[in-house]
Amino acid sequence: MTAIPDKPALEGLEAKWGAVWEQNGTYAFPREGATAAEVYSIDTPPPTASGSLHVGHVFSYTHTDTVARYQRMQGKRVFYPMGWDDNGLPTERRVQNYYGVRCDPSLPYVEGFVPPHEGGDGKSIKAADQQPISRRNFIELCERLTVEDEKQFEDLWRTLGLSVDWNQSYRTIGAESLRASQLAFIRNVERGEAYQAQAPTLWDVTFRTAVAQAELEDRDQPSAYHTLSFHRADGGGDILIDTTRPELLAACVALVAHPDDERYQPLFGSTVRTPIFDVEVPIVAHHLAKQDKGTGIAMICTFGDVTDVVWWRELDLPNRAILGFDGRVLREAPEAITSEAGKEAYAQIAGKTVFSAKQTMVELLQASGELTGEIRKITHPVKFFEKGDKPLEIVSTRQWYIVNGARDEALRERLLAHGRELGWHPDFMRVRYENWVEGLTGDWLISRQRFFGVPLPVWYPLDSEGNPVFDAPILPAADQLPVDPSSDVPAGYTAEQRGVAGGFQGEVDVMDTWATSSLTPQLAGGWERDPELFDLVYPFSLRPQGQDIIRTWLFSTVLRSELECGQLPWKNAGISGWILDPDRKKMSKSKGNVVTPAGMLEQHGSDAVRYWAASAKLGTDASFDPQNPTQIKIGRRLAIKLLNAAKFTLGFDASGVGTVTEALDRGMLAGLARVVDDATKAFEAYDHARALEVTESYFWTFCDDYLELVKERAHGAAGDDGTGQPRASAVTALRAALSVFVRLLAPFLPYATEEVWSWFGEGSVHQAAWPVAAETRELAGADADAELLGLVGSALVGIRGAKTDAKASQKTPVTLAVVHAPAADRDRLQLAAGDLAAVGRISELRVEAAEVDAVTVAEIQLEQAEA
Repeated sequence: MTAIPDKPALEGLEAKWGAVWEQNGTYAFPREGATAAEVYSIDTPPPTASGSLHVGHVFSYTHTDTVARYQRMQGKRVFYPMGWDDNGLPTERRVQNYYGVRCDPSLPYVEGFVPPHEGGDGKSIKAADQQPISRRNFIELCERLTVEDEKQFEDLWRTLGLSVDWNQSYRTIGAESLRASQLAFIRNVERGEAYQAQAPTLWDVTFRTAVAQAELEDRDQPSAYHTLSFHRADGGGDILIDTTRPELLAACVALVAHPDDERYQPLFGSTVRTPIFDVEVPIVAHHLAKQDKGTGIAMICTFGDVTDVVWWRELDLPNRAILGFDGRVLREAPEAITSEAGKEAYAQIAGKTVFSAKQTMVELLQASGELTGEIRKITHPVKFFEKGDKPLEIVSTRQWYIVNGARDEALRERLLAHGRELGWHPDFMRVRYENWVEGLTGDWLISRQRFFGVPLPVWYPLDSEGNPVFDAPILPAADQLPVDPSSDVPAGYTAEQRGVAGGFQGEVDVMDTWATSSLTPQLAGGWERDPELFDLVYPFSLRPQGQDIIRTWLFSTVLRSELECGQLPWKNAGISGWILDPDRKKMSKSKGNVVTPAGMLEQHGSDAVRYWAASAKLGTDASFDPQNPTQIKIGRRLAIKLLNAAKFTLGFDASGVGTVTEALDRGMLAGLARVVDDATKAFEAYDHARALEVTESYFWTFCDDYLELVKERAHGAAGDDGTGQPRASAVTALRAALSVFVRLLAPFLPYATEEVWSWFGEGSVHQAAWPVAAETRELAGADADAELLGLVGSALVGIRGAKTDAKASQKTPVTLAVVHAPAADRDRLQLAAGDLAAVGRISELRVEAAEVDAVTVAEIQLEQAEA
């Protein structure tokens, strides 16, 4: 126990108790002798270690921490790790900006490389001015910066009071994560769940990388309809089609209309010749064609959008892709363009950007007379990479995929069944998962053309002419992992055979960051590394996460667990809402409206910030105005009140405590037992906000009414019957209630509650037992009146109000006060009349039954002050 300070304050509690928790291992996972039934395990989201945390992180991670603290107090052995998601595109972009460099894999490694720039965000450095460096140098800078970022993140998490076991941490680019990610991938390949294919791929031309379906977002963009004339091969005239992408005319492989469209039914099976390029293409039918869009017939190009890909695949059409990885038109014309005029026209767009090629094609079409009518400007949604600045293109590439149920009905049904089995909090979030699974159109593309990530552990043999044999990939053995195929050598080969006919070449692509993050239960739980630990924690008890990554992180984790072991990776999913700015817009770095939490924590204190976060239910968006943080101020007031109420309570003489005999004391404890029941039920239902609400509400009643009502008796200045029991009853009830309140508030206000607990309790409140309602009820007695405090409180409010109306001090003595109450409440109020008279300084108090709906003060006579 520690001494109660003369003036309790929140300032300095974070540093004081953070050091104690670290020294004592307060939050360490007590693994020794544990059984799986005793463990509560949390699949903590690994924050992206690139830049800085924002207020949204504080919001959602606080939600998780309240659950961890509650479960720990319930006697569970809590496995609460922290990971760092440090591989992937965000880290690469930050390194480019921070150091003023870019990766060029063709360059040699430079020992002791010093970057040209260091610090700030580096966004003023143009991409063209970034210094090219080798891949190995670039990765070293990525690792250096992420380690620095992670230290800052950890310091902030510790200040916030997350009860994480910092001995249980991992990095998604660490050696153990590399091994687990590569091992899971190899098993996917061996079971036929991962495969390589040449296929149309959504491609970001800025970052030169493939993009998965889950990483897409629609953005409204200006565009225009162009009406083109296609010429019927039978000489029957022209067919008009509307397109927003005339630059892809050379890639046209067919025209398509809806099978029920009577305008075009006679033309199905016939052909037309394309304008400008004079290539013969068929007219086909497909149900995705829209009869009410444009002229009702569209051109299929390889590839203008994802619908083109569907048509190309399902209608078995040829591939005449004309866009390269750089977003420019390929130099070589498709073989289908055979006329000299067509080849000359193609030469005019070859090598140009999409924008320039469109201008050229419009000019050619206008000159040929095959552009009909006016160009009509429109705005329509266009696919973007969620982190990109330019519209996505679709190019043909060889990529690695993992099956996800899009083309396997049995797998899809198993994934949907897992969604139904999982406990969703709130439950309506389940629909988002189901909609995603049911709407999948292709398998999961996991390869990325980036540098800082988990290397795909694959080599390819080279034939006698030096060409890679992609259909016979070479995989490492499990005991070789982790490997980097760009520098490591496969078994049976020598380094001298790299790139030589009859030798091998290494895969240069890395895994999509979600391919690693989808294994966070395995990474944190020691899968294939620490079987004993994994058996204790898996499946995890809880996956907490944001609603915006249900389709990516949650789904992909369920998928990998299903493929590996056929079960859910966790029992429950807690989905947090978003933080909104004062204009009710989602806070995000891209919008520039985020608030960094360090200043908030310093200004208001961690408990106050946690209170604000915990006041919001799971799945509910919360607005935050840094200029007027009302909820944070309320939270700070609550924490300060707890300190002061505890000092007040513990200031009474504790001799003789043991039993509670007085009606008001017993009634207060009976009401508190209800609060314990409600808070416990709320936590069990993953409704931390409700648990805080009921606790806080009764705590203020305790402070504003009960403390005032019993303070005179607790001092021994009122109600003395010669035995001392009325005083002892009050002090016993006060101390019992304080112990319960401190434990109920501990998940929300860890610093203030630990400080208060140290004044009277043993050990840490965060290792103390969660309150049990039955124990409080037993102390109160079976016949205690839980409503009594509310009744007496109403009378107290009336007496205070009467004094205020008379413009008298609350210390003014009262010669007579008459309180009217409903008949059923009169005798109950009479039980606490002594306490009410003492606090109101009432010489004569009458409690009378009357025809009233609630307790009211009918008459009050104030003692006249002496002249």
